[in-house]
Amino acid sequence: MTMPTIPGFIRRRVTLSTITLSVQEAGSGPALVLLHGYPQNGMCWAPVAAEFAKTHRVIIPDLRGYGASDAPPDDAAHRTYSKRQMAADIVALLDSLSLKTAMVLGHDRGARVSYRLALDHPSRVSRLGIIEIAPTGDYWANWGAELAMAAYHWTFLAQPAPLPERMIGADPVAYIDHTLQSWTLSKSLAPFPADSLHSYRAQAMAPERLHAMCADYRAGATTDRFDDEADRAAGTKITVPLRFLYGHHGFPARTGDPEGIWRNWATDVTASACESGHFVMEENPDAVIAAFGPFFA
Repeated sequence: MTMPTIPGFIRRRVTLSTITLSVQEAGSGPALVLLHGYPQNGMCWAPVAAEFAKTHRVIIPDLRGYGASDAPPDDAAHRTYSKRQMAADIVALLDSLSLKTAMVLGHDRGARVSYRLALDHPSRVSRLGIIEIAPTGDYWANWGAELAMAAYHWTFLAQPAPLPERMIGADPVAYIDHTLQSWTLSKSLAPFPADSLHSYRAQAMAPERLHAMCADYRAGATTDRFDDEADRAAGTKITVPLRFLYGHHGFPARTGDPEGIWRNWATDVTASACESGHFVMEENPDAVIAAFGPFFA
């Protein structure tokens, strides 16, 4: 699948032991890995990537199943698209780039990969940035009527295959456009650059990627939740500095106390909110630069 590239970046495919990832890279300095969410891919970082690349070696992979990365079929236990497996992909990517550690910033599903990476491989993450999520286990625990209506896709996409794949596949562009619009503050597609929007639509039109996105959420409802619950029971915490940014009108704000939730998971947390819906990098890129530029400096 051909994907656009963020201006000033170079895209290449990196073959690892179990997967081949499509990776964009630019800049020099300390390594900073940017991980995207659903229903997007690495192009979501276009409004902020060049600014980060002024001071960092910025590495932007498409997560497995997304963008131009490999999209293997799901397994019965939903481990193939678990955040633990996706985090292991990033560790393998760091190994392939001869990087012992990196700073990591994730949004949405990529933020879930990011905190799982910090929990499972603490020596590989020096600083952790989280945009617009609460941890998976807490998110399910805070599930109520308002959150369920706003985040219906958590249960819809997690339904057994191939029900959601068939329903979305009947008109994937309409579904993606609806999802993007409804999660923005402006309720429009205006915040999304043309190349990025095209890439989000294109990946949803590919059956194997549509399956992968559903598998991502099937993992979220099962293995990811179980992994979080096991860490909570064991008292495992994130020990690297964590910076959390969320939108006043996004999903974490609906949990009641998103900052407090993260302080239960990490020993060193700073947090703030900004005027945005869910897609903060594209809706309010200045807030992302202001929050994370000094943090990663």
